[in-house]
Amino acid sequence: MKMRLHWTKQTLIFGGAAVWGLLLISCVAANRAVLAPPQVAGATFVGTKECTQCHSEITDHFGNSTHAKLAMENGKAGATGCEACHGPGSVHVAAGGGRGTIVNPRKSPEACFACHLDKRGEFSLPNTHPVLAGKMSCVDCHDVHTGDAVQGVGATMDGLNDTCTKCHTAQKGPFVYEHGAMKEGCTSCHNPHGSVNQKMLVARDANLCLRCHLEDPGANPAPGVINANAVAHGVQNHNSRLMQGTCWSAGCHEAPHGSNANNHIRR
Repeated sequence: MKMRLHWTKQTLIFGGAAVWGLLLISCVAANRAVLAPPQVAGATFVGTKECTQCHSEITDHFGNSTHAKLAMENGKAGATGCEACHGPGSVHVAAGGGRGTIVNPRKSPEACFACHLDKRGEFSLPNTHPVLAGKMSCVDCHDVHTGDAVQGVGATMDGLNDTCTKCHTAQKGPFVYEHGAMKEGCTSCHNPHGSVNQKMLVARDANLCLRCHLEDPGANPAPGVINANAVAHGVQNHNSRLMQGTCWSAGCHEAPHGSNANNHIRR
């Protein structure tokens, strides 16, 4: 007896979903990065061994870098970790170096965006570092040839802050009254790649501060007892500064990085 298959719309939908699910599982399970490398006109891949001939100061310690895991499947060229970001190097090698013969991510962030698509979107937000304008590059903050690519990372967050404060010197301190948030790192309050909020803040109003300052300024400790914290913040007044959504403006805690004059982080 012959059996006839009836392909319904529902069968096709669920069948297609199952196929896509298997493909996604196979991609996640694979321990590799799949990417399209930058292109250089007329160039072919030569392998990382060629790069070491002139750039040993970089390639000698490149093995411990996160980016060292990137490579193209090119059996003839051998290891191609460098060319995953810089493009095929045959023209560069033949010319003995020189501009225009290789991709330089310092000049064009598009080489980074090939993998970091989310960062490309963040740099398009209203408040960002001027990377897309060409006034900064990714390597100003990231050491792409060593470690996990974030400059200054060590046993404490102080090293990470050094990456930011080498440009933002006024926020570095030291301050007589330090804001404890600085010990958590600049990125606890700022998104360095971009934000819809001014100053690249991760939240636009007092909610940013209240993520750490969990005490309720409006709570009464006991019947008949005045909450001095509530009075100080004026929460009993619906027109209070706190209710309007800012902790660091209008003469309140306007020195959020630290103060040399007031322990309430005022100037």
